[in-house]
Amino acid sequence: MISAALFGGVAAVGAGVLAYSTLFERNRFEVRHDSIEVLEPGTSSIRVLHLSDIHLAPWQNRKIAWIRSLASLRPDLVVVTGDSLGHAESVASLAHALSVFHGTSGVFVHGSNDYFAPRMPNPFTYLFRPSEPDQDGERIDTEGLDAVYSSLGWLDLNNASARVSVNGASILVTGTDDPHLNLDRLDLVAESVEEARGELAKPVSVIVGVTHAPYRRVLDALTTLGADVIFAGHTHGGQVCVPGIGALTTNSDLPRALARGINVWNRFGRHAYLNVSAGIGTSIYAPVRFACAPEAVLITLRAKEIGYA
Repeated sequence: MISAALFGGVAAVGAGVLAYSTLFERNRFEVRHDSIEVLEPGTSSIRVLHLSDIHLAPWQNRKIAWIRSLASLRPDLVVVTGDSLGHAESVASLAHALSVFHGTSGVFVHGSNDYFAPRMPNPFTYLFRPSEPDQDGERIDTEGLDAVYSSLGWLDLNNASARVSVNGASILVTGTDDPHLNLDRLDLVAESVEEARGELAKPVSVIVGVTHAPYRRVLDALTTLGADVIFAGHTHGGQVCVPGIGALTTNSDLPRALARGINVWNRFGRHAYLNVSAGIGTSIYAPVRFACAPEAVLITLRAKEIGYA
């Protein structure tokens, strides 16, 4: 009798957690606010809206409405770190969601789901250990996705670099194609950084690195190239976290303690601030979050304080 009661209690708790994770928390969208002092003294602050892992499906009207509401944050720069699409027919829905940012500077890179439609995963692999790179899925409309970004005037940073002028500051932005699919070409990134450095006589105020999956090799390279801040996604913050323990996986070689939030990445005496977003969505085949609410991130880049000896 005790065993039956215990089993029933455990089953009830499990059912409750599953219902909470699938019906409530994955739709409990939040905006995380942070600030980083990386700009030269006297430089005006820059509000960066970091959007990652939207995984948009055409029927997700609540998510679309929430993304559109983010325009009220009045960002100076939008950074998209990939996996915007979550369904083969999502391009038009994404165009509508992002149309409110027309006129706002932006940059983007791709994740695997910007090339291939999601497939039914093994839940153990998806939530508890890194997945293997998969390029055998259904091709998705990447050209249509890029056209959406281009219509907003946003810059493609897939293994490329550019200069962006924001609030009077010259920002060198550099990024990689998806490291999870081994599409990053760090040699091309390094070349593009050198070209971007020499484009204008005006000095660079800050260097911003952008990538989808925060693999160590990419973080090391971007830090070595001089990135002051790096934006990444892919981890979903762990998606299913254990209170007191945190993320069970980052779906990469990034340490689990860095699955979400701002940390400092060090490489050969240089350091960069690393912001990893927990992302806005999930795969439509694994619509669950626990102790890891979906998020957009508004990071204010501020001027460094002047130190006196």
